Amino acid sequence: METPTTFILLDYLPMTYQLLILIPLAVEIQSFDEGWPEFLKSAEKMPGLIQESVNRIDNCIYGQNNLRRIYSFSFQDRDSLEKALLSTPGEEAGKVLHKITQGNMILISGEYKQDFLENIKQSAS
Repeated sequence: METPTTFILLDYLPMTYQLLILIPLAVEIQSFDEGWPEFLKSAEKMPGLIQESVNRIDNCIYGQNNLRRIYSFSFQDRDSLEKALLSTPGEEAGKVLHKITQGNMILISGEYKQDFLENIKQSAS
């Protein structure tokens, strides 16, 4: 059963599929930062990559945080992501990522939807 949402999928706000790379506090960040450009050199060549972003965690508002950063790589759909990960640049990026984190990272993926508050309020009226 699909979970209902208030999202309105508009042409200018398409749904994408994201790969999220979660970097825990335990990762030695200086070595990680030194190796990150090598990772990006391969990752940015993955076929189908639309967008990338980073969240640098600097405050835990509630609960216990064990994350330092969250990187996001957007693709059109799950199939595009899977093809990108299995491509030569995707495999090279994976090897570099494993090296610079010593395998201490979390990789997750899923649909990403967004909308502007203005649209949400209009649909609620």
